[in-house]
Amino acid sequence: EVQLQASGGGLAEAGGSLRLSCRVTGFTVDDYYIGWFRQAPGKEREGVSCITDSAGNTHYADSVKDRFSISRDNAQKTMSLQLNSLEPEDTALYYCAASQVWTTKREWYRYWGQGTLVTVSS
Repeated sequence: EVQLQASGGGLAEAGGSLRLSCRVTGFTVDDYYIGWFRQAPGKEREGVSCITDSAGNTHYADSVKDRFSISRDNAQKTMSLQLNSLEPEDTALYYCAASQVWTTKREWYRYWGQGTLVTVSS
């Protein structure tokens, strides 16, 4: 069974940090690009960051560049997203997802986790 289990969300103050993790099972993660998305209340789901397979090339949305950092450990089947310098605008449900296409477009992501909630207070 394919599963992406996201965790690490919670409540943080503005300027604080959180680390999100995504544990994957049920498929060969080495063959997939990993992306993080988020969806704030009343807004569409948007791409935050993505990472290639072994090369580790990364992409970030302009809104999180220089604040968030994505990484992956294929051996542990765990993907991470470090959130620093958090802002109230970062409040959202964060999802990890897997795709065989290098893209930030959510429709190309085949497998999705259940989401983990990040709330940033001002």
